[in-house]
Amino acid sequence: MLANGITLGYSTSGKTSFTNLTGLKEVPEIGVDPEKVDNTTLADSVKQYELGIGDAGELEYKFAFSNTKETDSYRVLRKLQEAGTITNFEHKYPDGTKVLFSGQVSVKIGSGAVNGVIEFTASIALQSALEFTDPIGG
Repeated sequence: MLANGITLGYSTSGKTSFTNLTGLKEVPEIGVDPEKVDNTTLADSVKQYELGIGDAGELEYKFAFSNTKETDSYRVLRKLQEAGTITNFEHKYPDGTKVLFSGQVSVKIGSGAVNGVIEFTASIALQSALEFTDPIGG
């Protein structure tokens, strides 16, 4: 499956209706790396481990930069950052797989160069678990 068609939607009012952000260019890996916790006893001949709580890291999404309209992704996300709003997000794959999560966003405009496009990065600090929903059918 190609990455083309992945969307990132946001909602400040719940988890049922999302507005897709425009200009999405790059998405992060989605998942959790659980911490390996040493649980070795004096009777063990090799180290024993258990998986602890997970860390999804900071989710970073790259967008084409535009700030000419109220609905441009940069302006929408910057206003959420300025308000400190915990926002609901829906990361949706072309096959219908969805990942729902909540977080606080921060935005940063990228650097520029001759013949280079300007992008911005939206970093989302998670405030919830990742909720995966499989596609319907199949």
